[in-house]
Amino acid sequence: MSKDIIVLTDAVLLTCIVQRGAGEAVVDAALQAGAQGATSFFARGTGVRQRHLGVLGITISDEKEIVYVVVPSDQADYVFEKLYFTAKLDTPGMGIMYMTELEKLATYIPPEIAAKLEGS
Repeated sequence: MSKDIIVLTDAVLLTCIVQRGAGEAVVDAALQAGAQGATSFFARGTGVRQRHLGVLGITISDEKEIVYVVVPSDQADYVFEKLYFTAKLDTPGMGIMYMTELEKLATYIPPEIAAKLEGS
């Protein structure tokens, strides 16, 4: 039994790494900005500024939350900006976010949506 796989190619993965406790706000912001869902999990991180951020005297916890959000390419910049400000990434030591183009994406597509995709 062989089924066709609908492969989407115009999507990006937003990865937002924030301080523990900030992940829920980032997920909420992603959903409000139009994302269909998000995945979050806990991690530990280390780096050059491990535990202490230079002359600013800010202590940084090594416990992080990572949030993955997959969005269509045409929504990516908008969602990226919303997550950036929600996570307060304009503040030293709050985290980092990056965007990765996805070569292929496959998931369940309802038949009515699949028909529209095939027609375009």
